[in-house]
Amino acid sequence: MKLGFACKFLDPDLKQRFPFKATTRTRFLSLESEARSTLIYTLSATNLTNLYLLFQELAQLPPELRMMRIGSDLLPLYTVPEATALYKEFLPELYPLFTKCGEFARANDIRLSFHPGQYSVLASDNVLVVERALEDVEYHTLCATLMGYGKRFQDFKINIHMNGKAGFAGFKSAFGRLSPEARRMLTVENDEISCSLDDVLQAKDLCPIVVDIHHHWVKEAEFIQPNDPRIEQVKASWRDVRPVMHYSISQEGIIPEQGFPEQSSLGVPKTKLRAHSDFFFNPTLNDWALSFADFDIMCEVKMKNLARDRLYEYALSGAKSYSE
Repeated sequence: MKLGFACKFLDPDLKQRFPFKATTRTRFLSLESEARSTLIYTLSATNLTNLYLLFQELAQLPPELRMMRIGSDLLPLYTVPEATALYKEFLPELYPLFTKCGEFARANDIRLSFHPGQYSVLASDNVLVVERALEDVEYHTLCATLMGYGKRFQDFKINIHMNGKAGFAGFKSAFGRLSPEARRMLTVENDEISCSLDDVLQAKDLCPIVVDIHHHWVKEAEFIQPNDPRIEQVKASWRDVRPVMHYSISQEGIIPEQGFPEQSSLGVPKTKLRAHSDFFFNPTLNDWALSFADFDIMCEVKMKNLARDRLYEYALSGAKSYSE
């Protein structure tokens, strides 16, 4: 079982190591063409260099901790039309950095993913929203393919939510418009508001399902178990690739430090239950998450790798259910 973290790698002083650099659309558009190109080229080269340094750091960790989600701003503002044109001019100069990152990650068994933002809604009933979502997914696909991924089913994960008024029919239609590489990498996740696990399971024959067990609890007030028939459907959707699930818990002070919290007794709205904690402070919930022994776990928690590391140490110290 691998335990991953999302985007930011923190040191013990809570400072971000190997940070990605970004800029704003406003600043970018305020510059002349040459300055625009220099800005996004420099930022992209810095980000790719820092990504490689981060991979080197992960390679020193136990194999179970070699898993991460890469931030979406690897190539800042790529989908802004004025930036896209400039990227096409200089992107080949960055190919060696992409190749270096991908080869190193594969050589050291680092499991990687992207998670496009909440506005990438393939199931929207708004044509323009769908077009932007397709562009965004293909941007992430480009980054992954330049690192050498997208050649086989789920050698890299690009995860999105399926929420949208067009529902599964809209998602299926948009999915069919994606490149073959994107279709090989895309996964879809249940959310805590509009799209339940049962809803996303409609897509199980199109792409793998990522079960977010916290989202499921918030939406359905149910602590789903590994032996639930729906979990078997989730696993089957990965077609013999080890599945990934998401684990988070509600914030400190909202739920108790022990036991399974009962939503009806907490006295807080679901909107407050959605927010992620700093650390995984409830051992009952940790045992529950770790009992999904057939899954790798993406840890969605504010203290990033530091919280993930504590969960790993907890697992090694004698969690009720933990399997490598």
